[in-house]
Amino acid sequence: MDQEFSEKKGPFHVRSKIWIEDGKGQVIFGLGRLRVLEAVDRLGSLNAAARELKMSYRGLWGKIKATEESLGAPLLMRNTGGVSGGGSQLTDLARTLMAEFRTMHTRVVRETDSCFEDTFVANLPQESTGKEDT
Repeated sequence: MDQEFSEKKGPFHVRSKIWIEDGKGQVIFGLGRLRVLEAVDRLGSLNAAARELKMSYRGLWGKIKATEESLGAPLLMRNTGGVSGGGSQLTDLARTLMAEFRTMHTRVVRETDSCFEDTFVANLPQESTGKEDT
């Protein structure tokens, strides 16, 4: 899904990055938060997700908390430690946000690639694109 890992043809590539902000310009959701939630979902733990993503627990938790506060709803169901240990699970809202963001991101990347090909690449000299005159 990540644009930086997708295979591109030709010598030039366009890159785009999207995120969602609140009215104050604070990030609510983007690829970073998506990766955080994916890691928590896969690992079942904020601590494990922080380790995997090479983030501090506090930094990871702060991102989740900021999004939850802006949305006014939880993204995680937390189980505190104890004999069986703690853990976290995603709420339905978190899963919906993730799915919808992936869909939006894919559409933006496709549209950006198409626009780039139709405008920028189409107006380059043939020798710079690797295409020969026919």
